[in-house]
Amino acid sequence: MDVRSFQLADYQSVTELLETVLTPECYEQTMEAFARQLSWDSELVLVAAVGNEVAGIMIGTIDNGRGFYYRIAVHPKYQRQGIGKQLIASLRQRFVQRGVTKIMITADEHNEPILSLYESLGYVAADFFRSFQKLSIVAG
Repeated sequence: MDVRSFQLADYQSVTELLETVLTPECYEQTMEAFARQLSWDSELVLVAAVGNEVAGIMIGTIDNGRGFYYRIAVHPKYQRQGIGKQLIASLRQRFVQRGVTKIMITADEHNEPILSLYESLGYVAADFFRSFQKLSIVAG
């Protein structure tokens, strides 16, 4: 498996993956945030590839000096193989390189089911970002 920055050639595979894994409402919100993040800083959109196949994606952003894990999705046939953890670790490394002051996990209703994944990596409730004020990639 290779974790790398998103490339334009990944677009169709990534959208199909997101459509497969996310609910329709979550997919719509994620695609808007995905497009904004790509236009601002595509280095914070990571893809996990197995061979020529996109197995997972992670969308991150930096907002007010803090790094945010916004959305992670792993194709069902690749789940429970460490791909999500590798995506998180790779994005964390990019955040550290950029000198963010704190790393947070966006804990909206769509991410609630996977917060235990972050907890298994040592993140605690104080690291979960629950707010009525939306991140820039969501709010525009």
